[in-house]
Amino acid sequence: MKEYSEYLQIIKDAISNLRLPEQPAGLYDPIRYTLDCGGKRLRPVLTLAACEAMGKEPMTAIHQAIAIEMFHNFTLLHDDVMDKADVRRGRPTVHIKWNEETAILSGDAMLTTSTMLLAVKAGEQLAQALELFNGTAMNIYEGQQYDMDFESRNDVTVEEYMEMIRLKTSVLLGCACAMGALMAGAPFETQVRFFDYGVNLGLAFQLQDDYLDTYGNPETFGKAIGGDILNDKKTWLLIMAMNEDTTGTVRSLLGDNTNPEEKISKVREVYNALNLPERIHELISAYIDTAIKNLDNIELSPEARVFFMDLALKSATRDK
Repeated sequence: MKEYSEYLQIIKDAISNLRLPEQPAGLYDPIRYTLDCGGKRLRPVLTLAACEAMGKEPMTAIHQAIAIEMFHNFTLLHDDVMDKADVRRGRPTVHIKWNEETAILSGDAMLTTSTMLLAVKAGEQLAQALELFNGTAMNIYEGQQYDMDFESRNDVTVEEYMEMIRLKTSVLLGCACAMGALMAGAPFETQVRFFDYGVNLGLAFQLQDDYLDTYGNPETFGKAIGGDILNDKKTWLLIMAMNEDTTGTVRSLLGDNTNPEEKISKVREVYNALNLPERIHELISAYIDTAIKNLDNIELSPEARVFFMDLALKSATRDK
């Protein structure tokens, strides 16, 4: 097994070697801009690592890994339009730097490109790879729809929220892990266990994102803190506060952005009074534990087990 940084370099090199057409520049320049923004590249790293953990060279799954990263970034372009987000990874979002029409069309091109990449050198695994990839994509669209539905609801339950983030965010990490195992020719049962590892890792990852949006450092997190609060976004923190805040402060501030800094401060005070920062990290730790337990059912070398275990543990303490 390689170090995370080594897998990351493989991914960076593969992305830099993508030969996207030069014209029309209005379609392809935003794609290059998006891919150049970097990011953790967690999903393609998981694909390469799972492939190598199953006994194959990581390059066996390089096209599928890049396909998943391309797909992930496509969803971000469209999400930023829907969320009216101004900043992504410390830089203006595509719809701000160009316009909404460009973000939508370039995103569409990224979706198609990801499917084309998935098929490259997939061999006899092509049918299964497409089934896994397309099924995951549909789950993500379902999750996004639930997320949009939640915007007009103030009765969202924690259970509904967790199912939404499972679909919108977590299944793609599961897909990334399972795809690497699939390309290595691992048995279906092993692919499922890798998928479950990735899903639980993804749930922990999204909950940590929720936490960082309210309590993170904007310089390391890559965007302004408090955006979820200002947008009344239904996160685990907000839903719990709406259920438990006996003062009614949180509900009274919904839809009120006359003083953004004051709103963020007041909502955060309620979160602190309810001990939500500590409680969300307890939940994050529980999902990390479940992810690691899935590794017990996979035949892994000690080195591979340490890699996936450390990756899960670090996800609970990341600051960006």
